[in-house]
Amino acid sequence: MFKRLFWVGLGVAAGVILVSKAEAYVRANTPKQAREFVFGEDQDQVPKRTLAGLVTEFRSTMDQRQNELDRRYMDRFQG
Repeated sequence: MFKRLFWVGLGVAAGVILVSKAEAYVRANTPKQAREFVFGEDQDQVPKRTLAGLVTEFRSTMDQRQNELDRRYMDRFQG
């Protein structure tokens, strides 16, 4: 269990470092117009917008699944 947590944590840390290095490289070596096309005009908020989008999508999917399960199993308890 602890080995698995260690490797998952190491993978997350490596991913964060790799993404931050890649983003810094792109910012340093691309023209401003190309960066704005890829990242949007508010380039400092890209991680925040991405995380907010992922959370919104997760909650939407979770709500859809919960509604599906409610429809499927509530008939058993109501009648």
